[in-house]
Formats: sequence, C-alpha cells, structure tokens
Amino acid sequence: MSGESGAKTAQVPGPAIILVEPQLGENIGMVARAMANFGLSDLRLVAPRDGWPNEKARAAASRADHVIDAVRVYDNVADAVAELRFVLATTARTREIPKEVLGPREAAAALREHESLGQETGLLFGRERWGLVNEEIAYADKIVTFPVNPSFASLNLAQSVLLMSYEWLQSGLGEGELPTRAGLPELDEMPAPKAELVGLMEHLESALEPTGYYRTEEKRPVMVRNLRAMLQRPGFTTTEIRALRGVVAALEGRKTKRDIARAAGEEDE
Repeated sequence: MSGESGAKTAQVPGPAIILVEPQLGENIGMVARAMANFGLSDLRLVAPRDGWPNEKARAAASRADHVIDAVRVYDNVADAVAELRFVLATTARTREIPKEVLGPREAAAALREHESLGQETGLLFGRERWGLVNEEIAYADKIVTFPVNPSFASLNLAQSVLLMSYEWLQSGLGEGELPTRAGLPELDEMPAPKAELVGLMEHLESALEPTGYYRTEEKRPVMVRNLRAMLQRPGFTTTEIRALRGVVAALEGRKTKRDIARAAGEEDE
C-alpha cells in the first residue's frame, strides 16, 4: 500500500508513528493507547507479523479505537514515509550512519518546527527485538536516542512511543501550562449570598443547642460570635454551604436522604 500524496492544507496533526514489522498485536495496541494519551492518531504499520486487523491490538488499546480504526498498513518503509517531509528514526546507536543524533526533547522541538511550516513529519520505530536496520534508518533525516541507564538500556516498543509522544505534546505547551480534559466545568468560586451563609450559621447553632456545646447561657453569645466569625472567613460558595448543611443535618440524626437534602437546600434539585 502506498501513502497518500500531496501536502496538507490544514494544520498538521502531529507526527505519524511508524512501526516497522511489529510482532505482537498487544504491542501495537499499547502503542495506540500511548498515542491517544498525548493527542496523536496517525499510526502506520510496516509488514506487521500477524497481519491486520488484529483483535489483540484493539483489546490492548484500551478504547483508543479511533487510532486503531485509522491504522494504515504498508509493505515497506519507503511507502510508509513517502509523503512525509521530515522523519526521525529512533535507535540506540547510529550504526555508523552519519546522521545528527538528538535527544527526545530536541527531537520533539524539531518536529514542532517542521509542523509549524505545514510539513508532515514521522517517527520510525524498529522491531521489538533488534530495532531498525541501516537501510531503514537511511530514510530518516536525523536519529533520536533515549538517555537511559546504560546498564539497563532496554525500552519496549510502547514505552518508546510513549516517551516521544509525551515530549511532542509537552513541546507544544506554554511555560507551566497543563492540558485539561475538554468539557470540564470551571470551578465555582463565587461566594454565596449572605442569606445562605446566615442560614448555615443558624442551622449549626440550632444543631449545637441540645448537645451542651454552649456550656452556660452566659458563654453562648461569645461562642456564637466566634463560630460566625470562623464561618465568615473562608468565603464559602453556595455548593460548599449546601454540603456543610447536609453534614450538620446528618449529625443531627436526620435519617432519610430527603431530610438531609431539605436541610442542604437541595430538595428541588
């Protein structure tokens, strides 16, 4: 199968992940999952040993179905990278090929630079057992080598893809910026109306009355004033006040959920 030709006019969606002769469907699935974690979706397989599609890959992808469904299969590396304009090969050693060697962070920055120019990019990953051969590395513009412990330098296929996918996403974030899940509501930080706060105060004071908390009638006004000062300080939101009133209702011994909801002001919700 040959790659599609022509440059994309839309924003480039991140580097293609190209697995050369992957052996196990489970490894392919874990790669798909790692890609989905960091926003990548273009997965290409060169001559997968067990063919394609592969149900073991889908199961291991842990619901990264959009990556699995879009997989493209090629007969050789040349076809897999045909329309790409900048390719990096991941390998533990240069194998005497005179190409610049980058670390993962530098590699991610290079990918971003080419993508910012509308250029399609890709990352080549070799076989689980022996990686890429020289003829395959020759298709790459540069080499990526991971800074691992030299006494235990073995990374599995999914780990390698995960590391590069993370660095790629990280390279596109601003200083201190973290991606968040789409659709998360903003936190309610608006202080509740005073009437709701007073309702909480009165509810707590009433609940404490039969417990002997005030000890003597003479001490009651001072203790109430101190309680109100403490409750005033945090600037509780409406949601927090409702939660606290539910707690007080539960401590009062109100047994039904309806009783607790009524005390918390949630009966109609």
